[in-house]
Amino acid sequence: MECVAEANRRIPQQKTEFGGRLRAGAPVVTYIVIALNVFVYLLQWIIPGFTNSLVLAPAIAAYEPWRLITSAFAHSMGSFLHLAMNMYGIYIFGTLLEPRLGRLRFAWLYLLSAIGGSLGILLLSEPLSATLGASGALAGLFLATFVVFRSNKQALRQMGIILVLNIVLGFVVSGISWQGHLGGAITGIIASASIVMIPRSNPQRSRIQLVLLTALSVILLTAVYLAMQSVKYSVG
Repeated sequence: MECVAEANRRIPQQKTEFGGRLRAGAPVVTYIVIALNVFVYLLQWIIPGFTNSLVLAPAIAAYEPWRLITSAFAHSMGSFLHLAMNMYGIYIFGTLLEPRLGRLRFAWLYLLSAIGGSLGILLLSEPLSATLGASGALAGLFLATFVVFRSNKQALRQMGIILVLNIVLGFVVSGISWQGHLGGAITGIIASASIVMIPRSNPQRSRIQLVLLTALSVILLTAVYLAMQSVKYSVG
């Protein structure tokens, strides 16, 4: 048995197109993200006042920073379309990106985009404005898909459909902000470029990718902290 285990360790790990561990089967992270959003939406209907404990308002998030993440998994109870369109977008882009990036890199990209969307709201929205939804994270996936599939016409066509739907959604559903979209989109571009732009021929590709993503995470969290301090000062 030890010989077999040792032999298995010596077998080179198969990699995805952009250096992640290659795994067969469904895009698990994508499905988990969708399931979490749907589960939270159900809790919003079941538990009175639950939505108010998740929503992102800069003045409140400055003292309750978990809202920067929880708001990205909650959706407007006034329109099921809000949840449905966001989940459709996550499914489309997740099934395109996760198999190519790998689970770790895709999950990292998603969380960074969600936080980037919240940072955009902290910096650009009114302190008492309330925002919720996965739109910031979805904007990050949207731009990451453009980076990954910039020469693929079919993927670009699907991106166009989602873009039009989200523009329409922004006019018919309250609580969706361009600030969150902008923050998520910028973060998604930077995060995906940190993964995609490292040449496959570089023997240190995986290490460089993870170092860049770690550095981006530190910069993003520092920016969030400074933005929260600024909000505290402005409303204090």
